[in-house]
Amino acid sequence: MKIGVLTSSRADYGIYLPLLQKIKSDSFFELEIIAFGTHLSKSHGYTLNDIEKDQYTCIHAISSLISNDDAQSIASSYGLTVLKFADFWASHTYDLVFCLGDRFEMSAAIQAGIPFGVKFAHIHGGETTLGAIDNVYRHQITLASKLHFVATDIFREKVINLIGTSNGIFDVGSLSLNDIKNFVPIEKDTFFEKFNIANEEFALVTFHPETMSVHENGRFAQEMKNALAKISEKLFIVITMPNADTQGSVYREAIEKLKNEFPDRFLLIENFGKVNYFSAMHYAKILIGNTSSGILEAASFGKYVVNVGDRQKGRVQSENILNCEFEERAMITAVAKAMNFEKYHGTNVYYKQGVADTIIKIVKEFS
Repeated sequence: MKIGVLTSSRADYGIYLPLLQKIKSDSFFELEIIAFGTHLSKSHGYTLNDIEKDQYTCIHAISSLISNDDAQSIASSYGLTVLKFADFWASHTYDLVFCLGDRFEMSAAIQAGIPFGVKFAHIHGGETTLGAIDNVYRHQITLASKLHFVATDIFREKVINLIGTSNGIFDVGSLSLNDIKNFVPIEKDTFFEKFNIANEEFALVTFHPETMSVHENGRFAQEMKNALAKISEKLFIVITMPNADTQGSVYREAIEKLKNEFPDRFLLIENFGKVNYFSAMHYAKILIGNTSSGILEAASFGKYVVNVGDRQKGRVQSENILNCEFEERAMITAVAKAMNFEKYHGTNVYYKQGVADTIIKIVKEFS
């Protein structure tokens, strides 16, 4: 069975990994990686190199991003991605193509495949993120897909409502949590030395723009900067940098100013990679920001999360989440509250055992 896997960013590739490893080692499948988006962006770490290190038999690299991140550039990148993938789908055929999540580049690649009748399998559909335009892209991808692997039963019901049938929809849990109970972090001293992290408690921080509040992002970035400056007086701050979203550069600039003003209190990481990122989550005191990993993964590491603003609003949450407004004082107060908690011992609503094996079993049955 010939399988294509669309990956447009470091984030979705990390989620895919347990599935990719199993497909790669299963003689039933012929695997081809289709890498595009920020994987080919030098300003985002050129993570195509990380994919190549994993030694797949076939990797297609498709460059289609414009460097700017204003609304016109994002729309132009979307159009360019459609054009590039129109050529790609015209000359490449697959029995099934995996797609994941809600990025605009992913949506563009999939929209281009519709006239060609490409059979897509969508992972993480049915979710809601009211503060991000990705909400629209996610539903577009769902409507273009034939198989759906969702993370909770609530999301399964949403996909049913979207496409009007329950056929081909499976509640498998979050793929990123596959084998999470067996995860072994990098030894602490080695990890701290590798990334020059101060030998003290630290917060793991990721902020992305609220793409449904374009005119507010300048203010939000300043509120974030002010809050993190105060929080850094008590916690070392490890920041993973924003994705290539509309106005992501506004947050990058604010973060880089923090690093310049407080060089000994901030560490900026362009691309951790999955093992390093999970190790950072394991050793962090708390998580701060508005990224999906805080919602989906942090509970499995026993971490409390200060979830800021509306970007993740609408996603099902475990009981480790403290929500707050995108405002300096609200963030500082929520962080102080989270710091008083010990390890989170509750459940993760996104966890199910053996997600990758479940997906492979279903794909074989539907082949």
